[in-house]
Amino acid sequence: MYDYRFVRIKTKQGFGEVKPEKDYQEIVEEYASLGWRLVQIFAPPLSGPGIAPYLELIFEKERSLTEPSYLFQQPKE
Repeated sequence: MYDYRFVRIKTKQGFGEVKPEKDYQEIVEEYASLGWRLVQIFAPPLSGPGIAPYLELIFEKERSLTEPSYLFQQPKE
């Protein structure tokens, strides 16, 4: 059995490009250091101007039989 964490990163548009508000690579590294594995980066259907309003990073970690899931460490948002 696995536990999952969902981290939403808003995107912003400027000068003809779309960028996430936070560095997703740093978030992935931070979660990985705590034993979480990146499963997927999800972008919702495009909004009016053809831009995804956010990205969602999905992490998983195998549930320990001795440690309740609410005790799993996770980075501070």
